[in-house]
Amino acid sequence: MTATPLPAEFTLARPHSANRTSPMRWIVSHALRYWPILIIILIGAYGNGALAGVVPRYVGAAFDDMLAAAPSLSMLLQTALAIGVSQVVRGVLQFGRNFGAEIMAQRIERDIRDELYLSLLGKSMTFHNLQPVGDTMARATNDVREVNFMFSPGLNLVIGSFFFLLIPLFTGPRIHPDLLLVPALFSVAYFFALANYLKTLSPVTDAVRGAFGVMNTHLSEALDGVETMKGAAQEDAEIERFVTNARRVREAFVKQGDLEAKFLPMLLLGITYAAGLFHSLLLYRAGEISVGDVVAFFGLLRLLEFPTFASTFAYSQISLGLSGARRILELINRETDLDQNAAGFDGQMLGEVEFNEVCFEYDMSPSPNGRGARGEGRGEKILEDVSFKVKAGQTVAIVGQTGAGKTSLVKLINRIYDAPCGEVKVDGVEVRNWNLASLRQQISIIEQDIFLFSRTIAENIAFGKPDATREQIESAAQSAQAHEFILTFDKGYDTVIGERGVTLSGGQRQRLALARAFLTDPRILILDDSTSAIDSATEDRIQRAISAASKGRTTFIITHRLSQIRWADLIIVLRKGRVAAIGSHEELMKTSEAYGRIFRE
Repeated sequence: MTATPLPAEFTLARPHSANRTSPMRWIVSHALRYWPILIIILIGAYGNGALAGVVPRYVGAAFDDMLAAAPSLSMLLQTALAIGVSQVVRGVLQFGRNFGAEIMAQRIERDIRDELYLSLLGKSMTFHNLQPVGDTMARATNDVREVNFMFSPGLNLVIGSFFFLLIPLFTGPRIHPDLLLVPALFSVAYFFALANYLKTLSPVTDAVRGAFGVMNTHLSEALDGVETMKGAAQEDAEIERFVTNARRVREAFVKQGDLEAKFLPMLLLGITYAAGLFHSLLLYRAGEISVGDVVAFFGLLRLLEFPTFASTFAYSQISLGLSGARRILELINRETDLDQNAAGFDGQMLGEVEFNEVCFEYDMSPSPNGRGARGEGRGEKILEDVSFKVKAGQTVAIVGQTGAGKTSLVKLINRIYDAPCGEVKVDGVEVRNWNLASLRQQISIIEQDIFLFSRTIAENIAFGKPDATREQIESAAQSAQAHEFILTFDKGYDTVIGERGVTLSGGQRQRLALARAFLTDPRILILDDSTSAIDSATEDRIQRAISAASKGRTTFIITHRLSQIRWADLIIVLRKGRVAAIGSHEELMKTSEAYGRIFRE
């Protein structure tokens, strides 16, 4: 049974589906996809265990032959040859088991990483705003890696050691029926102790993975805000915070190590050796078995050493893998209110926009894991009872004081967020009824905080249109007044810029963002204070480019610059999340006190 897919902004068709109802079922559904490899692992594990049990029997037979009145050299040679051949075959089977387990582990890691990445792409901005990046990276890297280790060496050792437990149970009675007693008692006590160990281990490994996620979150935040930290001379305070988080990770690992050190089967193994040897010697004294049988039986008991010692590490690794899987699955299953609506309207957009009694708020309530999640509570009202209509092709300026809700308003148009009440329509179609990909492909939004990728300048401009030709890219750059400064670089358009565009000035980043928008030729263009970091001379050139680009498309401009507001067809004044006034510049200067106050201030 496969869990019902959650709503998502973006999904890709997957050749296989996974059961996401629980971490164990999720892992099993991934593992069963590679059932031929599982069969190879099982065959290799069984053959390895069975052939390991051959050696004590042959050694016991050799002892009896040596103690005979006339030892047979040919018999000893045959025994040695049989041991050698059996161990060569055992080595081949063991190699097949280990190789198969490693292939399976790597493929499952790849599948889970792909599944998590696609899930993250499908989450809404509400999710990404509230989910710490560092914690997400910890889950996407270390937790996924722990799932890999869960299979190899974890599960590989568990399967292999299981057959080593069975060999004394099946082979001992063939020497003498009474020799079943000690291996059977050990097995019962072993599984009882193991069940208790795993029950105690699970919360400890959960704490280990959780502590690592918290440490990684702080590290990510510190590196992302390193300029702010250095500017405030807070290096010592941040180091102390990191040391505190690292100490918690260490303490969690120490607690895990302490629990492993108290692993009871280690004591049981020593008792089993003593009891088994004593029991076999009693049978020898009674004339029930030979010296070789005593040697063979003790050799069989030595096979229990592998599962006992391997269990400490292997089951800890499995528990860590399940803890990692639990954290990954929690992220994948986190709900998102936005749905891509693949069957929705996907026609050519004209650009008419209408808001009808729209409200909006950012939900900041905590989720069960201590972080915010949309749909679990209510936050502060950002927009309330917003209504207006913009004709296709109009240029609209949205003005208002800081915190009035200007940016939140435009992000409702392309469904970065969904309005909990009211209607937002594009071309008369409610945005929820649009195919999300079609809606966003025909809307470009340029924000004040420009994000650029650590790729070439040409690739950044063509991000929204990867198949664009170099001529189209250069034309868009010229329109955005970016062509001249791009040519000043040694490699021109092939220059690789630093992460987030840190090697460029604010004005250069914004011009590249404008070029990116011009290249996609959107039907609705949204400029969110996008010329704030541009000097007056450059702004004048860009203003003419924007004016030319605005023809034939609907343009929303969020700005405080009077030079940009004057030529807007419509001006919307927001005050405390409500529409305070609507009209042209001349009309509002005469009729709106709120609009006039913005320019007087």
